[in-house]
Formats: sequence, C-alpha cells, structure tokens
Amino acid sequence: MFIDIHAHAYLWPSPPQDGHTQFCTPEEVIARYDELGIEKGVLLPLIGPETYLPQSNEEILEICRRYPDRFIPFCNIDPRGIGNSPETDFTPWLTWYKDHGFKGLGELMPNLPFSHPLVQNLFRQVESVGFPLIFDISDRIGGRYGLYDDPGLPQLEGCLRKFPKLKILGHGPAFWAEIGQLETPADRGTYPKYPIKDEGVVPKLFRRYENMWGDLSAWSGCNALVRDSEYAAKFLDEFQDRLLYGTDICCANQAIELPAFLLELMHEKKISEAVFNKIARENALKLLGTF
Repeated sequence: MFIDIHAHAYLWPSPPQDGHTQFCTPEEVIARYDELGIEKGVLLPLIGPETYLPQSNEEILEICRRYPDRFIPFCNIDPRGIGNSPETDFTPWLTWYKDHGFKGLGELMPNLPFSHPLVQNLFRQVESVGFPLIFDISDRIGGRYGLYDDPGLPQLEGCLRKFPKLKILGHGPAFWAEIGQLETPADRGTYPKYPIKDEGVVPKLFRRYENMWGDLSAWSGCNALVRDSEYAAKFLDEFQDRLLYGTDICCANQAIELPAFLLELMHEKKISEAVFNKIARENALKLLGTF
C-alpha cells in the first residue's frame, strides 16, 4: 500500500476556498485512500493568507488523534508571523509541535522569495529542530501563493547549500516544470506537455545536494513523469531513495493518476519492484521515522 506524503483535510466543511475548492473532510480522504490503496497520509495545514483562511496546526493534530492509523501531522508556520521579523524565535512553537508528534513542516507557501530574510530565518530554525520541509512555489510575486524563485531555481539552490541538514521536498509547478529544459521561461508556471529532450535543473539539484527530496503529489509532480515515461523511469531509478508518492488531495472527487502510472511502469518492468516500493512507501518511512 502507498503512504501519501501530501494531503489536506478540514474537520468542518466550510465555504469553498480560493473561490472553488471545497476541501475534503477526514472521512472523505479516508474513503479515497481505501479506493486507491493508501495506508495513511501526511496532513499539511493550509495557512497562506494569499489564498486561504489560515488552518490551525491544532486542527490537524485533532484529526490525527481521531484517526491515528490513517493520518500523520505536519505543522506550518508563516515566516511573517509572530513579529514579522527576521529575528523572530520560532523555536518554542517548533519544539512544542515536535514534542506533540508532528513530523515535519509544510506546505510552506508564502509569496516571498526563497532568499528573503524572513524565509531564511524560518529555514534555519526548521533545520535546527530536525523537521523536513515541504514548500510550494510560484513563478512570480503577486497574485499567487508559494515561495518565489527565478528561472533555474538559484534561490532554492542557495537554501540547499546553506542548510545542508534540512531535507527540502520540492513541490509545485514552477519546481517540477524544470525537470527538463524549458522551451520558454513562461513554461515554468505551467504543466509542460512536451517530451524531455535535455535535462533541466531539477535532476542536477538532486545530484548535487543530498538534502533535495521530491514530493511527487498533485498534477505538477505527476505531469513531470507522464509527459515522458521513458525519462521518468530513468529519473525514478536514479533518485529512488529521495522521491515520495503523494496525492495533494483537496476535493473528494479529485482525479489522482499517479498510482496507476507508477504501477504501469513497474508492471512493464521499466522500474523494479524495489524502486516502486521505495517511492510508494519506504522513503516516507525513512523520512518520517517510526509512526
């Protein structure tokens, strides 16, 4: 069975967020998990005010306490919070969350540059407490959510270099689009459909930095693979120890295509059963520890 590195749920149904997304209840997520063969998943609180009314970390903890066999809690902190200062000490909160069973931080999605002092301050403290971190990313400042980086992801690379003990999980269109070289810079904010003729920066970051991990959830992660299945098999094999299956489930009726694609690659012997098992669940166990 799969372990999902990236999911969302709300205890109480509320009006659709971002104008159209009606988020799942925990029970709706569990129903989809049973359908898809997912044993359990990581719940990520959505706190980015650019798009969402902030969800509390304590709500995530309560869901996980109600369904301890199906969900794993991540906490989240906006780097602008508690003073809006690069001197803010988040350690008391991060330590409290760790002591209460949270396994990581994310999905971090303020619309600030990776290199912003506020972001750097939070990264430093997340590294110190020992949490892995999942980010979402944008190709611009304004009108979006997600950390901003330039084409080629130089600011993300700076973080990987500066915080070598911080396991950073790449997620989102402007990250996964750069698995291959882009035909135009504008493609980094989309879901490219063309095959991968030449490698982009993403596999190079994986080779250069052991703390670069990959969250394959959402259409951004799935599209990075299905756009070129031959390259996908090579990518999954080379980085088999740092790639993680995920859904990014938000809506109860959401299409989730990654399980079938990974199973197809395995059945066609394009990836081995060992590689499949690492990506499907074993890497999550390694990253998150015993739970």
